[in-house]
Amino acid sequence: MISAISNLFGKVIDKAFPDKTEANRLKAQVDSQLIAMDMAELQSATQVITAEASGESWLQRNWRPVTMLTFVGLIVAHWLGWTAENLSEEQTLALLEIVKIGLGGYVVGRSAEKAMKAWKQS
Repeated sequence: MISAISNLFGKVIDKAFPDKTEANRLKAQVDSQLIAMDMAELQSATQVITAEASGESWLQRNWRPVTMLTFVGLIVAHWLGWTAENLSEEQTLALLEIVKIGLGGYVVGRSAEKAMKAWKQS
């Protein structure tokens, strides 16, 4: 997403500034700001996941995996024909999309958590 925004700003800057040196300087500033914003978002997400993972309650530490397993179970049940008849294909695909996003976020979150632990130890 950063590259798409950067490309969009780059095109606008190229049209607005005929001087290539000035345009390249502005593009570098925009890229720098976008990267800083992305890093801040990643750090805040890492802090949330780390706080949840180090929580005292079992539910606090495990609600994400339990939620994902529930959605995976619903999809498997549908494939085996154990779902309500009025569940549309669109709803089933929406559940699958939730699982894809959730598992992707979980994997990234776990990776970030492990990276933070390794970074703190070094």
